[in-house]
Amino acid sequence: MDVIALGDPTDAQIGEWQSVAAAVWACDRPGDPAPDLEQTRARLLVPPPASRNVLWAAVDGGRMCGTAYLRLPDDAGRAAEIDVQVLPAHRRRGIGTRLLAVAADRLRAARCGTVVVQVLAGTPAVPFLEAHGFHCVLSLRVMLLRLDELDPLRLARLVADAPPGYRLARWTGTVSDELAGELAMAKRAMADITVGGSFRWDPRRVREMAEAVAARGDRLYTVAALHGPAAAPRIAGFTEVVVSSTAPERAAQYDTAVVPEHRGRRLGIWLKAAMLEWLRTERPDVREIETDNADDNSHMLAVNAELGFRHQRDHLDYQADVADLPTLVR
Repeated sequence: MDVIALGDPTDAQIGEWQSVAAAVWACDRPGDPAPDLEQTRARLLVPPPASRNVLWAAVDGGRMCGTAYLRLPDDAGRAAEIDVQVLPAHRRRGIGTRLLAVAADRLRAARCGTVVVQVLAGTPAVPFLEAHGFHCVLSLRVMLLRLDELDPLRLARLVADAPPGYRLARWTGTVSDELAGELAMAKRAMADITVGGSFRWDPRRVREMAEAVAARGDRLYTVAALHGPAAAPRIAGFTEVVVSSTAPERAAQYDTAVVPEHRGRRLGIWLKAAMLEWLRTERPDVREIETDNADDNSHMLAVNAELGFRHQRDHLDYQADVADLPTLVR
């Protein structure tokens, strides 16, 4: 078995990577729709803002049997992200450990101190990570909303019940120059629930995130609560949803946040209801929205439950010091 670096993966290599991912998905989370080939291609070729992707494949008998995806941040002070996948039939042969060790060497070379990974609770990934220096730092409840189960009249009432002093704004894609700084400030409100260090949001990073979504061919929808004078509006909260170009049936909830001084006024449910009403009209091809919340985020869990989201499964965020990860034996 050999581990090879995929500096610029070919179409054939991306196809093999997709085959590994689909087999792992079918084994570990049956019944859940797996990412399709174009989603995998976008993930491998379009890194998130302020980072770069580093990829490896384990090859046995000329066929890919495992993969390692490393998101390496431009700022070494932030945590890197890793995802190691091994075909179910090839597990327990040391392939995952070898891939992890190769990635750890790259992390040490980049002087990156910590690495995080998100896995599905109850899968073989959990004991694998715990045996290799990772510890659980966050439990996330994954919830799903089926739009055909929404009561449109109730939704309209929620949207009409605007908190006094606030008004709605919405846009697709990149935020306007007028609101870019405000959106960056609102995103900083999420720093208290961020694993791996808070992201340094500024107008440039806000635009980069939207541009990365567009580069994948996906569509970013944003609804914000504004207050203050029309000539100098402030953002009190916002919510984002991304609709895939290749699998629009299940949209993904991205960030939702309310600035601390504006909390307790039902801005969260107002914003999310406005988003749902917009998507019902704008994107009838969207049938479901998936979201996740930290188990201790009781307020947002209650908001989502009130809107009709139902618990589907649990994700676990694991973190490790790079110094504790296995070293590649040469």
